Amino acid sequence: MSCARLFQVVQFPCLSDNYGYLIHSPTTGETAAIDTPDAATYERVLSKQGWTLTHILNTHHHWDHAGGNEQLKNNGVQIIGPVKEKHKIPGIDVAVGGGDVFSLGGTEVQVLDVGGHTRGHVAYYFPNDKIAFVGDALFALGCGRMFEGTPGQFWSSLKRLRELPDDTVVYCAHEYTESNAKFAMSVEPGNEELARRVAEVKRLRKRGEPTVPSVLGEEKVTNPFLRVDVSEEIRNNVGASDNETHDQVFAKVRMAKDNFRG
Repeated sequence: MSCARLFQVVQFPCLSDNYGYLIHSPTTGETAAIDTPDAATYERVLSKQGWTLTHILNTHHHWDHAGGNEQLKNNGVQIIGPVKEKHKIPGIDVAVGGGDVFSLGGTEVQVLDVGGHTRGHVAYYFPNDKIAFVGDALFALGCGRMFEGTPGQFWSSLKRLRELPDDTVVYCAHEYTESNAKFAMSVEPGNEELARRVAEVKRLRKRGEPTVPSVLGEEKVTNPFLRVDVSEEIRNNVGASDNETHDQVFAKVRMAKDNFRG
């Protein structure tokens, strides 16, 4: 029997291509911001909803994820962020890492180590509501650039996310899906599930609608960065040899995306 949703999730555009998120517990009255790309936008949405901010959950230290922390940190707002980046998170109160668990809105929040985009990147998984806020670790049909981590670290992080249940709703931080779809088709054109999804992405974007959130089960069968160990087509199209490890194949797929101009 499925559990009732405990949180209301409000998603809204920020900056040029970020998404902002506020989650609210009607039971406890707690409201958390997932990252803070733009404080003014968050303040407007909080006012519209009639909610008072109580927490900020940062996924990583980049300015378009933690840049609004100090403006939003009024009395009583607690900032939770990655322990490996605690000296880079403005106003941090509680540092967390992979395997940690804390309570918000009367329910459990699990912290996942998803380093790779940045070394200390974390994701927040709410098992009762079957939702995950993944920052820039995983995108719809893509993943973040590898600015600080290693291929082995990043591939391990993506596998960690892939292990979550198929019905997990994945909230990523950017609307990059249309460009990600073009790359995905370039490395796995024979994937019929991918072709169907790409057509739907095009329809949504033509109407100006978001492609985020996505469902993890769909990512598992269409996102090339979650498929480097299951798709021979992807391996062949990035020039991976039979003796290369999954880490090495992931690195080739990530490099191919970095250089993609489709």
